Amino acid sequence: MFTIKAGYSNDIEIRSGIEQVREFFLDITNFAELMPGVVNIHTDARGVAHWKVQTEIPVVGRILQNFTLELAEDSADRVEWLPLRSEAQNFLRYSADFLEKAKNVTLVHFSQMVELRRKSARDLHMLAGLAGEAIISKEMTKRVTEMIRVFIEKAKHQLEK
Repeated sequence: MFTIKAGYSNDIEIRSGIEQVREFFLDITNFAELMPGVVNIHTDARGVAHWKVQTEIPVVGRILQNFTLELAEDSADRVEWLPLRSEAQNFLRYSADFLEKAKNVTLVHFSQMVELRRKSARDLHMLAGLAGEAIISKEMTKRVTEMIRVFIEKAKHQLEK
């Protein structure tokens, strides 16, 4: 099994009310609009979110993958989207936990994990076997971190207006 993993986790302080911040992270269209590499996101009639994500990986080149997610938790202090239970190859999970630090100051613990599983490296990309799991995972983590860093920067700007 050829498996690529990438992840990001960090705490972000946003000068905005907890409800406004929670609603922002719940609305997946914000990810499509503000996160580089997210080609598009749409939600079907069953409430399943379909993400199309593209990234450049050194040695390998461009990778374009589709992810299907379902809302697993929507509570006052947490939003979490998980891969469909039937998914076998492309896993994307993100969660955001919210803590009101003070009036109009919200601490967000944001986490995103990506995992791509294939029977062979060639099933992912013709050059994936050349680069190997470790190099691609390291580069994917760099790309995911940069995508989320830009997203968080834009989200803070929008929420703190």
